[in-house]
Amino acid sequence: MNVRFVSSAGSGRAGARRAPAHPAAIGRTIAQAAAALVLVLLVLLVVRLPWAGDLGIHAATVQRLRHSLLDPGNPLVDADTPSPYYSPWMLVLGGTARVTGLDVFTVLRLAGAAGLVLLVTGIWRYIRTLSAHPAAPALALLSLLLLWGTTPFLWSGFLGLNSLALTVAYPSTFTLGLAFHFWAWLTGVLRGPADGGWGVWLGLGVLWGVILLCHQFSGVVASVGAVATVVAARASGRGVWLRLGVAVAAGVVVLWAWPYYDFFALLRAGEGLESVHRVLYAEPVARYGLVLVGVAALVPRWLRDRRDPLVVFFGLGALVVSAGWLTGHYSWGRGLSAALVPAQLGAALAVVGAERSVGAAGAGSGSVGAPGVRRRRWVRGGWAVLVGGALLVGGWAQVGTLGYVVPRDGLPEVVEERYRVPWAGYRWITPWVRYGDVVMAEGRSARQVPAYGAYTVAPGYPDFFLSDEGRRAALTDVYFAERTPESVRREVEREFGVRWVVDRRGVLGGTALRVVARGPEGEVLYAVP
Repeated sequence: MNVRFVSSAGSGRAGARRAPAHPAAIGRTIAQAAAALVLVLLVLLVVRLPWAGDLGIHAATVQRLRHSLLDPGNPLVDADTPSPYYSPWMLVLGGTARVTGLDVFTVLRLAGAAGLVLLVTGIWRYIRTLSAHPAAPALALLSLLLLWGTTPFLWSGFLGLNSLALTVAYPSTFTLGLAFHFWAWLTGVLRGPADGGWGVWLGLGVLWGVILLCHQFSGVVASVGAVATVVAARASGRGVWLRLGVAVAAGVVVLWAWPYYDFFALLRAGEGLESVHRVLYAEPVARYGLVLVGVAALVPRWLRDRRDPLVVFFGLGALVVSAGWLTGHYSWGRGLSAALVPAQLGAALAVVGAERSVGAAGAGSGSVGAPGVRRRRWVRGGWAVLVGGALLVGGWAQVGTLGYVVPRDGLPEVVEERYRVPWAGYRWITPWVRYGDVVMAEGRSARQVPAYGAYTVAPGYPDFFLSDEGRRAALTDVYFAERTPESVRREVEREFGVRWVVDRRGVLGGTALRVVARGPEGEVLYAVP
């Protein structure tokens, strides 16, 4: 009776002591709180929508679809050509803008919110196929966002916090979110007792095709992950392979039937993209060095299971990226995420152990004092210290991201030094420049002006489907050359119907052009006589 009385009432007596919190519970709480703070930051970034990189082309794509869903034409120049930017996701956004009448940038904020939700839920679903540990999803999110390098890296299709802050509204974010859901769905089907019905495999195939159409480079990463999932599942039997064949065929049909551009024609477009993507292979230690912690975490997984899904995923991704470097196909570097993602997830899972969601309840069972259990705890503790330290270093490297949601004068000096000022945009030209007007612009201006509905003479981005792209670029260079005769400029203006000129370099002062407005960064808007 005394024993029962003490155990039941101990919590209510003044002299009773509460049991100390378990270190694992404390670590789990810290990881979940940190992940929640990062998510709050990302939500605020969706509202802020800082501008850098490719936001202009995506806004221009929504502009064209908003005005014509069936025949939008080239998104950047006044030409009737197809464009790979007209993807299923952008069609949804363009239709939303057309039906609701919302501003294009409001629609892009909605796109950022949808992409963020899809990405977070996709990571959660996929990590649950690898571990049932309650801290696994939070650690996975932190690793994907922070486990990069000591130098912030910005490129669409890469999930570093600094990169995602500026690309959250891009189709690449939405597509990677779809990819995580795709891998989780495929894993569940392959682990199922009946390997899924025909409708399930058709759905997987259609989803694969949609992913490739929405963002081709992220689609390659999704495809590599899918192959790794199939290999890791040890799929066997004619029925399974027949279903896989049907899924692939369904995806190919989706790609072939898409009416807005010829997906398979893009396979010939690699040569024009190599120089742009060579930078992906530069400074690998500074940009991706912390991922080596994840690579090390994959080694014990490989020793336990040669077909571990993350190990196979990483191996295939590293093979693609290495082949791109060795052959000079630097655009293959866009497949880096196929090597980075499994390594980053491997680091997160090393902290919580190797438990799988299937049958994880019995994993790690044994007496508390067993040597094997103590050893596993020491190993997990070591990984927690190593990964936690790497996350702190990676987070500090990207701390300048706070500047996108906190006023610059409100940042500590040490943080302000890492802040990167986003682009200002060209909204200041809209009182004069109307939808469909042709603007002569170069460089960054040519990448931003179309976001407001205008066209440029030369596209601000490589355009495989625009046959006279080279000539347009050459004439733009001639136009902005200081010693070009006025008669040559008038001829170019007449040929392309140019009504306005944006001069970023101050080379057109004293010409026959009439000054209309001046931008916040010293640009001048001229009216063509």
